[in-house]
Amino acid sequence: MTTKHPQRSRVLAGGALLVATLLASACTSPEQHTESMAQDVTMTNQWASAADSGMTAVFGTFTNAGHHDARIVGGESAVAGHVEVHEVVPDAAGSKTMRPKDGGLTVPAGQAHDLVPGGDHLMLMDLKQPLRPGDDVAVTVLFDDGSTLPVTAQVRDFAGGNEEYTPAGGGAEARHDHG
Repeated sequence: MTTKHPQRSRVLAGGALLVATLLASACTSPEQHTESMAQDVTMTNQWASAADSGMTAVFGTFTNAGHHDARIVGGESAVAGHVEVHEVVPDAAGSKTMRPKDGGLTVPAGQAHDLVPGGDHLMLMDLKQPLRPGDDVAVTVLFDDGSTLPVTAQVRDFAGGNEEYTPAGGGAEARHDHG
């Protein structure tokens, strides 16, 4: 095939290449988030309430230095059967009730989120051993994207908020004094 206008063919081929390049780059936008949620999050001033058995809380401050929100959905610890994210909310009678926090907790980009007695906290459930003041407890914090953050919390003597505990699913309440 002979072309009467070789310059025009090169321009059309170059244009087609440009369109293909633009389409490919649209699929791999630099806005895509490839970092893990845990990568930019730190925890400071972390501590856990002493307990002989049952459950106890971990407090501290999560700080997210990243550009994307990070959502904490749970965790794990060798000293507990499981780790949950909990909140404390007033019930209809005005009493405080501790319960699992639906959807976990979000640490906004560029901000901090405090875990405090009477508020949001991590709960070590089904303790496998007593936690005594002065001990350290290792907890691996789990984020929504599957990434993890290992932290160590010092165990302290703390009387707690003496709120009611409502397990996930709204089962029977139990008295709890560590959240």
